[in-house]
Amino acid sequence: MTDPIEPTSADPLRRAADTMRVVRDRCVWTQQIDHRALVPYLVEESAELIDAVEVGTRADLREELGDLLWQVLFHAEIASRDSDDPFDIDDVARTLTDKMVRRHPHVFAGETADTPEQVLVLWNAAKAEEKRSRTSVLDGVSERMPTLALAQKLVGKASLLPAAVVPPAREAGSDDPATPASEAELGDALLALVAAARARGWDAERALRQRLRTLSEEIRAAEAAPADLEE
Repeated sequence: MTDPIEPTSADPLRRAADTMRVVRDRCVWTQQIDHRALVPYLVEESAELIDAVEVGTRADLREELGDLLWQVLFHAEIASRDSDDPFDIDDVARTLTDKMVRRHPHVFAGETADTPEQVLVLWNAAKAEEKRSRTSVLDGVSERMPTLALAQKLVGKASLLPAAVVPPAREAGSDDPATPASEAELGDALLALVAAARARGWDAERALRQRLRTLSEEIRAAEAAPADLEE
């Protein structure tokens, strides 16, 4: 008889899923974990993967990708045992595949996209069709994103609106000495702003977070405003 602790599939991904299932069955700690309790581990593993991408070795990257995959398998295994609405890792994979096929019509459906910009147009069109129930460009944007990443996301969303709700970006290399000319200089400028905030006893994170709340309100107000009608 095959030992149930030993995954039997020759497919490495299937073996990983089988291993997760057995761990869930046999590990007392793992049996107590639910989706919410896993969130801190997901955040930690995501951060470690970013470190591996930016400053790690190839071995680090391979390991951290596996650790993040384990989180996906863990959530899927928990979901598979839900009494009301179960789904497993195969359902997750099918949903992902179906979505990626829809969003790449230039690959799978005969559309043409010769530039990254054209690809983005097709992607956004497919996404808009999927999310027809959304009423705002902010729908689906998580406020739990890191604040600086959220700022970049919201500025991008605001750029989709006809009404300008954020100051225009200053071009790199302009006459303004405060305008960074490279990503490295941008890092220096951001660090200098944080240092200035600290010197004044201000919380840079809170300041940006509060400004983003205002920006979100301005975006929603711009969406609600009646469009100008041409005569």
